[in-house]
Amino acid sequence: MNIYVGNLPYEVTEEDLKQLFSEYGTIAKAIIINDRETGRSKGFGFVEMEDNDAGAKAIQELDGTELKGRNVRVNEARERKERAPRKKSW
Repeated sequence: MNIYVGNLPYEVTEEDLKQLFSEYGTIAKAIIINDRETGRSKGFGFVEMEDNDAGAKAIQELDGTELKGRNVRVNEARERKERAPRKKSW
């Protein structure tokens, strides 16, 4: 199950996400999305859990909980929609 984790504090690491979600089951991977230009966290990430039931329990119990001073949003990730290529402004 692929899980979206939003409203993350900028200092949260992928290891922090793994540690948080590992209480609920085996983590296949955890990533924080970073800005391409600055390398700074965009404040959200994804956790992929091997077991759907464990993922559902993690979503239910972690959504709205506090992590390093912020209440995180946790829900099942949606498929990314195809976007049109960006137009260059120069």
